[in-house]
Amino acid sequence: MTASIIATGPLGLIVAAFAANPEGSGPLPGDGTPGRTPRRAPMAGLFALAILAGGLALATGSLNRRPSRAASPGAMERPAMNDPTAADLPKTDAEWRARLTPEQYQVLRQKGTERAFTGPLHDMKAPGAYRCVGCGETLFDSSTKFDSGSGWPSFYAPAEGSKVEEHRDVSHGMVRTEVTCRTCGGHLGHVFEDGPKPTGLRYCINSASIEHVPASDAAKR
Repeated sequence: MTASIIATGPLGLIVAAFAANPEGSGPLPGDGTPGRTPRRAPMAGLFALAILAGGLALATGSLNRRPSRAASPGAMERPAMNDPTAADLPKTDAEWRARLTPEQYQVLRQKGTERAFTGPLHDMKAPGAYRCVGCGETLFDSSTKFDSGSGWPSFYAPAEGSKVEEHRDVSHGMVRTEVTCRTCGGHLGHVFEDGPKPTGLRYCINSASIEHVPASDAAKR
């Protein structure tokens, strides 16, 4: 590479000129005064120009060189499969039906609502986390769960760092705020502004869309 730079770059021109005039006695343009002998380039000047040109050539080569890529997009490091965001989620409706129970499918994928006071988690008081049955993402914590009297599991806030999303819902002739799981898109329930302090919110969640994980097990994951 260095040889090609010397042969083709600015340094090559100076080396060629110096080879043709090794004594450094080649004439340089004079000041135009009649009768005055043109000045001659000193040896040190040629060496200085050669070094400068070589540095410029090497710098140009570095700028033009594209940085190497560590890996192609297809070979990028993927997150571990125990991370819910990397879970092998179903891609088709049939696959979702195979993974979920009929009631879970109706709620999570069809935006259904279980009947009040029928879900197994509406009066659950054991400490722990509540995870999405579709992907395993942690959504709520028992520390924010309260008895709203509505017949559905209620929380005044999602778990810290939770992936609960909110969407405007105008179905059934009402204007409500739907909550879903960001990871798998599953329907969870709705959030209302009639909850306790400190948030004043009530996340009304279907038991069929979440599962309770005891605190001892949740701490291990």
